[in-house]
Amino acid sequence: MKEIIKINLDNEMDLILAHKRCMKIAEMCGMQSSFQTRFSTAVSEVARCSIAKGKDSLLVLGINIIKATQKEITAIITDAVDLKNCNPEAFNYASKISGNIEYSFFDNQSTTKISQTVPSPGLLSETKIKTLIDYFKFEPPLSPYDEIRKKNIELIALSEKLAESENKYKQLANSIPVLICVINERSNVLLANESLESYLEVPLLVFDRKNLSNFIHTNDIDNVLEGWSKAKSNRSDFTAEVRIRKDTQYIWHLVSIIPNKAEDGTFNSWLVYFVDINAQKMMVETLKDNTELKVIQRELENANQKLVFKNKELEQFAYIASHDLQEPLRKIMIMLSRAGEHLSEDQKKEYYFDRITLAAGRLSNLITDVLNYSRIDNRNQEFKEVDLNDVISEILGDLSLVIEEKNAIINIDPLPKVFGLDTQLRQLFYNLVNNALKFNTKQPAVTISATENPDNKRLANVDNYHVISISDNGIGMDSQYSGRIFDMFQRLHERDKYGGNGIGLALCRRIIENHDGIIDFTSKPGEGTIFWIYLPKK
Repeated sequence: MKEIIKINLDNEMDLILAHKRCMKIAEMCGMQSSFQTRFSTAVSEVARCSIAKGKDSLLVLGINIIKATQKEITAIITDAVDLKNCNPEAFNYASKISGNIEYSFFDNQSTTKISQTVPSPGLLSETKIKTLIDYFKFEPPLSPYDEIRKKNIELIALSEKLAESENKYKQLANSIPVLICVINERSNVLLANESLESYLEVPLLVFDRKNLSNFIHTNDIDNVLEGWSKAKSNRSDFTAEVRIRKDTQYIWHLVSIIPNKAEDGTFNSWLVYFVDINAQKMMVETLKDNTELKVIQRELENANQKLVFKNKELEQFAYIASHDLQEPLRKIMIMLSRAGEHLSEDQKKEYYFDRITLAAGRLSNLITDVLNYSRIDNRNQEFKEVDLNDVISEILGDLSLVIEEKNAIINIDPLPKVFGLDTQLRQLFYNLVNNALKFNTKQPAVTISATENPDNKRLANVDNYHVISISDNGIGMDSQYSGRIFDMFQRLHERDKYGGNGIGLALCRRIIENHDGIIDFTSKPGEGTIFWIYLPKK
């Protein structure tokens, strides 16, 4: 190895020096900025361990010439202490971000070697290497700066979280059995989910007569185009019933066009989604003149009311897809822009990214919650006997850190065995107990019990149900909110005071509906809340 520079690792200034010179060597060798950061952060992690735990620590940076077409930057840290044994977490992290790390401890000396392949070894000639040595020999003193390690770690974590958020957003859109696309002012289709792509024989590229005629019934196209024109002019919603061709037949769908509002208040795109209503439509046509099926017609009306409710949920999804899911990402981009206005390239990697990480985390949590809600379904699952005592025991284990932190008191009475879906019941009780711990300004006290004669009787045939209550001494809520706390994205408190996305109780209600049960609550502000869960005995 051709040695470039040596650095004694004695204090934090040496750590800063090591990091800066690793970055500079990597830059001068033609590495991409992401590889510069990973290599320098891995070296800094081990160097920090040497400064904190080591003795007689030395860092040597150089160029290792394996052969003419294969060269690498190498950092070798020697120490009189077994560093890896002192801090295995630091080495695990360095190995994770670098991938090229070797360690040995022999004869009371530890040796850590971290290397990174040079992308263009032919350009790294002997003359170039000598230039590197001369550069660092006459390099002027460096000014101190703070939080190098923290900012570089956050930069790497940010890129990973953004990639994860994008994948979850796509998974969310593709998991919903609705045909969805986004179009702009010029009627160009910006994106479409997998359901729409697989449904259509010809890809939908432009939302115009020519392309719509490939799958929408001729008699319905004028109505759709007229509604689309009005929606663009008035910045308003449009809804209509249309027939979409599937193979050799037409299927009735409810088409909705909803404008997306940009950050500055303008509208530059629209969300279009098609919901299959063919079964309801055919039933209506069949029942028009059939007086003997009036009872079924009333049931159809009830089904249509449920459809209206589902459409409302789809509208809520459209809002979250166009605004709340994109809001954290827009904030990230705004902060990146602001951070870079008056900073050098190195400084851009050192500041403001803690706020960016929080915004990306919020986006990830929100997408995860909405995805969980959309996946609650029991059509293809078999109900089995579930012991609620086991369920409560496991969720208390999951919440043990919160319980310990808040010094919470948990009282559990014997609970029954019920028929249901184990994973959904775990989610139900986890959300309710977690809320009891979260929405509390004093030492939480939570009681979970089963009762045969509840004070809150929702059903005349209550004897046919297991009745479970979860009571707490939390902040409570006013009865005026009883009609909407189980709705999607409803929050009764500011986000910065109590966390969450307003999806938890909506998820609970959906789980209870899947089990043909009922969920209700009694509460007063400042006096706590009792949630009542009714699960059928058969």
